[in-house]
Amino acid sequence: MTLWWAIVATCAACYALKLAGLSAPRRILDHPGVQRFATLVPVALLAALIAVQTFGHGQALHLDWPRTAGMGAAVLALLLRAPFLVVLAVAAVVTAGLRHLLN
Repeated sequence: MTLWWAIVATCAACYALKLAGLSAPRRILDHPGVQRFATLVPVALLAALIAVQTFGHGQALHLDWPRTAGMGAAVLALLLRAPFLVVLAVAAVVTAGLRHLLN
């Protein structure tokens, strides 16, 4: 039952946060600091998610060479301005190929 109360509280907090964002005055939203924050937060959150998914294993950090090489290949493909699906395919092929070779 405690889990359900936590879920209800989380839902209420998310709704309140969304409502606060929608009811914020325009002068606050037009402030350069707020706009910069709103621009950079998604990038930081995505980078953190990628780092956790790449190097996390349970509650510990784990250096998985095939996964790290796949991430490097994806970064290289992005630097070469490859389309997003090509970036995903390159990362998957490099990771799968190294897993196959190392096992």
